[in-house]
Amino acid sequence: MTEWGLWGCLLFLTAALFTDVRWMRIPNWITLPAFLAGITLQTVINGWQGLLFSLYGSGAGFLLLLIMYFIGAVGAGDVKLFAAIGAWTGVLFSLQVIVYSVLLGAVVGLLLILSRRDTGRRLRSTISRTAGFLLLRRMGLSAVRQNGELLRFPFMLAVFPGFLCAYYYF
Repeated sequence: MTEWGLWGCLLFLTAALFTDVRWMRIPNWITLPAFLAGITLQTVINGWQGLLFSLYGSGAGFLLLLIMYFIGAVGAGDVKLFAAIGAWTGVLFSLQVIVYSVLLGAVVGLLLILSRRDTGRRLRSTISRTAGFLLLRRMGLSAVRQNGELLRFPFMLAVFPGFLCAYYYF
């Protein structure tokens, strides 16, 4: 992985952070050019080995986030964005970003829950869902609801610092 890969990816992540915070979506006009630019850069710098590095990285990021998408934890833009992150940075760095992002996402989600008025009810609901998942293997764990509506937040609030943490500790 090169410094160009990190800085180029950070540029696209900044645009994704802005759109995700503003409109709760990461549009294709960010993810597709990010993906193609990552593959192109790695191929130009490292040849066929760079192309494989990029394809393996994008595949790893895409597949893991696709699983999270089917569970209902992330949106489709996040899945495509992680394919682009993998294209720029490779498998190992992409996996580290996923781990840090999930951990930071849990912190953001907890802070969101604690900042709401009905914190006690939500905590009981979360504990109940977790126990149901662990004991009964029910998949109703993926969302906390308020008045029938899902509680959501822009995942980029966790991905952007997750990327920075992965860079710092890489």
